[in-house]
Amino acid sequence: MNISTTESPSGARSSAGVGLFRTADGRNFAVVFVLITSLFLLWGFCNGMIDILNKHFQDALHINKEQSGLVQASNYLAYFLMAIPAGLIAKKIGYKGGILVGLSLIAGGAFWFIPATHIGTYWAFLLGLFVIGAGMTCLETIANPYATVLGPPETGPTRINIAQTFNGAGWILGPIIGGYFVFSGSQEVSSNAGLSTPYIGIGLFVLLLLVVFAVSRVPDLHVEDESHGAVTAQSRLKPSSMQLLGIAVVLALVCGLLYFFIAPILAMVWTLLHLNEALFEPVTYALLIAAYVASFLLVTRKWDMFRRSHFTLGILAQFMYVAAQTGIFSFFVNYVLENDPGATRLQASKWLGAIGFGLFMLGRLCGSGVISQFRPERVLAAYASISIVLVAVTMGGGKAGLYALFASFFFMSVGFPTIFALGIRGLGEYTKLGSSLIVMSIVGGAIAPPFMGHIADTHSMRVGFVVPLICFIFVALYGFAWAKLNTLDSVADTKG
Repeated sequence: MNISTTESPSGARSSAGVGLFRTADGRNFAVVFVLITSLFLLWGFCNGMIDILNKHFQDALHINKEQSGLVQASNYLAYFLMAIPAGLIAKKIGYKGGILVGLSLIAGGAFWFIPATHIGTYWAFLLGLFVIGAGMTCLETIANPYATVLGPPETGPTRINIAQTFNGAGWILGPIIGGYFVFSGSQEVSSNAGLSTPYIGIGLFVLLLLVVFAVSRVPDLHVEDESHGAVTAQSRLKPSSMQLLGIAVVLALVCGLLYFFIAPILAMVWTLLHLNEALFEPVTYALLIAAYVASFLLVTRKWDMFRRSHFTLGILAQFMYVAAQTGIFSFFVNYVLENDPGATRLQASKWLGAIGFGLFMLGRLCGSGVISQFRPERVLAAYASISIVLVAVTMGGGKAGLYALFASFFFMSVGFPTIFALGIRGLGEYTKLGSSLIVMSIVGGAIAPPFMGHIADTHSMRVGFVVPLICFIFVALYGFAWAKLNTLDSVADTKG
């Protein structure tokens, strides 16, 4: 699947009179788009459920904020590990087959919560969340790029933002419905019994979707790349000796930074599973070396793709954005309880769903309209800049901080779909692999919560919000620089 997006001279997108879901050859994909949006709703609900579990496990299992960050870590590490396999699945058995695999994994993980509540240990719940996360990875790897090609390429960012609006609706329902069962007054603080009911509901809904998708026609679309010609084996660019050295150094730095953040998470998992401590360091270093070698081979063999800076920096921008978003979502309840002593856990979870995620969905809905009128990179830069200011106010605490926290949900909302659409633009035959790698960057959501929790345990929850603040700064810089990066990439392609 190849995607490209062209700009009109005024900078606004136009559908060239063929409609939002109708391609130039007359095919209308509105019905397929509706089916795909149900997947966005599903994983939004699953993610919304996750964001109330931090506080629940802190109370029920008597763990600290840093340890509760493993809730997000287990979910987003699944994205990191499953993204490339999900792309290969889509390539091997098609988009419909990949969707069915993803739904099957989510159903399995959801129904696992039935025995997990009887086991009653932290690892059992984390395993279920990991399996659900693996399923959501399949769906996101497929549905995000698929939504951009169900119509004219120039309206791709608008379509993905519309689809992500339904994702926002799922985020709203997740903490409201989940909070009703998890934080119900009829359940003791130390009880996990209420967890199984919402996940059984998820499993049943997913089984229904499995039947619908099994009998529906979901075509594999292959859209012409308007920016770049087909890449043959003879024309593929290979990195020079100096570029190979640069790749080796950059990847060493990236792997080193990831080790700095991920090693503490692995240590907590190691302790949680009661594994042999003597094996921890050898296994960790072996995984680090394997990751370095695999990434070096991937970058050098797919240099045509990785040399495009708007894509490589898009991966990092998505990593930062998801880290910021997940950190804010994960510790919203903790922040409310710290800054509003009169609030209860159930009340905070309702605020998260009804107000926070309500503003998040409204932001995506409005963002779809804004991006249809203005260049998406400019919208991204402006919204991220506003988010920087709001998170800074949030760190100040008090009522102003709480209001700023709510407002940040609105302005961060366009981040993921817009970065995704900008990152894969013009990748041609590499779009499937590029989509997998951008989904893989969601691992940023695994790193931020434990790191924020550590800062909160050491200082305060307010200070912990310095993590999303730094992340939004990078996202804003990417938005401001994207047009220049894309121009340089186009010039390089012409010369190449």
